[in-house]
Amino acid sequence: MCGIVGFTGRRQAAPILLDGLAKLEYRGYDSAGLAVRGSGDKPEVIKAKGRLRVLYEKTNGGLALQGSCGIGHTRWATHGEPSEENAHPHCSDDYAVVAVHNGIIENYQELRDKLVKRGYSFYSQTDTEVAVKLIDYYYKKYNDGPVDAIARAMMRIRGSYALAVLFADIPEEIYVARKDSPMIIGVEDGETYLASDVPAILKYTRNVYYIGNMEIARLEKGNVTFYNIDREEIQKELTEIKWDAEAAEKAGFEHFMMKEIHEQPRAVQDTLNSAITEDGRIDLSAVGLTDEEIKNISQIYIVACGSAYHVGVAAQYVIEDLARIPVRVELASEFRYRKPILDKNGLVIIVSQSGETADSLAALREAKDHGIKTLGIVNVVGSSIAREADNVFYTLAGPEIAVATTKAYSTQLIASYLLAIQFAKVRGTIDDEKYASLIAELQTLPEKMKRVLEDKERIQWFAAKFANAKDIFFIGRGIDYAISMEGSLKMKEISYIHSEAYAAGELKHGTISLVEDGVLVIGVLTQQPLIEKMISNMVEVKSRGAYLMGLTTYGNYSVEDTADFTVYIPKTDEHFTTSLAVIPLQLMGYYVSVARGLDVDKPRNLAKSVTVE
Repeated sequence: MCGIVGFTGRRQAAPILLDGLAKLEYRGYDSAGLAVRGSGDKPEVIKAKGRLRVLYEKTNGGLALQGSCGIGHTRWATHGEPSEENAHPHCSDDYAVVAVHNGIIENYQELRDKLVKRGYSFYSQTDTEVAVKLIDYYYKKYNDGPVDAIARAMMRIRGSYALAVLFADIPEEIYVARKDSPMIIGVEDGETYLASDVPAILKYTRNVYYIGNMEIARLEKGNVTFYNIDREEIQKELTEIKWDAEAAEKAGFEHFMMKEIHEQPRAVQDTLNSAITEDGRIDLSAVGLTDEEIKNISQIYIVACGSAYHVGVAAQYVIEDLARIPVRVELASEFRYRKPILDKNGLVIIVSQSGETADSLAALREAKDHGIKTLGIVNVVGSSIAREADNVFYTLAGPEIAVATTKAYSTQLIASYLLAIQFAKVRGTIDDEKYASLIAELQTLPEKMKRVLEDKERIQWFAAKFANAKDIFFIGRGIDYAISMEGSLKMKEISYIHSEAYAAGELKHGTISLVEDGVLVIGVLTQQPLIEKMISNMVEVKSRGAYLMGLTTYGNYSVEDTADFTVYIPKTDEHFTTSLAVIPLQLMGYYVSVARGLDVDKPRNLAKSVTVE
């Protein structure tokens, strides 16, 4: 959600800021703005409602704003409607303080009321303007400099934030602060960059600092100084980002989502290679879990949001069946509020692509407060969940730009399979022969995924027939229910068609009343012992007028007797079918969205990294 960029160096700032914001468009936004410090006494602020191209045209591609130091922002509305007035940057009345902000300030109304009593007035409906004027108040009252003013404001603000601040009387410097909202700082060749996500600055540098929670930084040309909340200077090490700039480009594909669908075999292969040794064993030493710790785990809790939650649902079936450990899958947004009862010998696994998902991060901290061992499955090195979890399993999906996740989801599945197999081996629930055969089958998945992608033209043809559908239902049993959940989410989030996933056995308990002539029902049938029951469920909906698509493995040709259209995936171990079956459903959602003329990569109202509750 929202995007922040900043730059101070020798070149003109505005074109660099606009370029960085363009790389963050996938995060979701409704307005954008720049503040650039030129030769004048105060920063010049330009804002625009709508897409970034409006701001680009308004500033002549940035050439209309002179100055080598500035900040930029794309806003996703939380407080106040989308408008130029509510767009960032925000400023104090005399432009002494100008800032952009990601996150939500929970006590903004309380702070606003106190500032009004001290003579401040407000022109916007945003919580960000409150933060700006709170910093301005402390800056002028105590006259102890920017770091002191920001630290005092941080101690009064409740909520989450990544703040980038310009001070009128301190040219060529940017001050930043962070709590529970992502921010990185890059340095290269005497220039300094700031962003809320890696793609914004990847073109310019791969050498970055990760600013920690409740920390402040002073950005000068080519130099960064860090401070803790007590204003004490602290030291940090530079980290090299391994992605190359081309990884964040479309590479000839029409949309990032289609590029990332095609990158799944490579991402899965890389993640497998990170944990499987040359002699065919799983090595979790990089994750930090010892055999002794694995043996002592009594219960697993998988906590996640959205697609990552669907990974957890699939993982529950696999881990329980192979390792015979009880697994509970929890929605991160509900985890804290249930006042969970956690087994002290349990393991809480937090799954998050960005490693910054606000609800998942809060769930991680809740688990740590209970003294429970934690493991993060994340894609971003140095992210908050990666830093705070006791152990980390890094997926190697590379940069994922499209809002609708594909390759990050697939690599999270692989991580869960690897954990399940290793847990089963260590705990003695599978023998050496089964262990070797499961690992060997895992290593066939990348090639089998490529074979599924070869069938995309048939799916495109079928998707075009249902571009105007009003309702689509996905049904499955066991692991196929988990697959259905992810397929349904892909459909609704990028095509805006109402879509639901149901455990097929639940149809008769109310849902079947929604089935009528022409409604598309997609049945997933990859679990051999459940196919007959699934076909019975598909017959039930067909008899009520549904149009049926079947998704099954090669060899189950009897499905064609019931389904109107059938998609086949290669055979694999039934624990791993999610990795293959999800691809046709990703393609289905993609092609329906394209047929409807929608913005596939940036669906309305959605953001890539959900960093607020």
